[in-house]
Amino acid sequence: MIIHDRDVKFTKDFAATVQKAGVKTNALPKCSPNLNGRCERFIETIKLECLAKFIIYGKRHLDHLTTEFSTYYNTRRSHMERGHLPPVRACDPEEVASLKLSDVAVTTHVGGLVKSFERRAA
Repeated sequence: MIIHDRDVKFTKDFAATVQKAGVKTNALPKCSPNLNGRCERFIETIKLECLAKFIIYGKRHLDHLTTEFSTYYNTRRSHMERGHLPPVRACDPEEVASLKLSDVAVTTHVGGLVKSFERRAA
């Protein structure tokens, strides 16, 4: 699916061409500049933090990378706006005084590109 603003370059011919290729288009609502900025920010983030670091071998590989990164972005990646916590969180974590290295579990995401660290269960 292609999400785009209402720029004049996205004509009916453009929509017809991509629909022939089996891709759906979704124009953003009129007078919604915040939505376009959020889409562009995420696209820039996924390009810089994920896609620029891989050689993509086809649509299936691209779909896998974007799905993996989106899952990582929405569940694990820290965000400054949330005090460096992931955006999807049932509750904020407890304060931890100090940890031993053996108490930390390392999990890799996006084919080893990104690592996250969690406290091991006792």
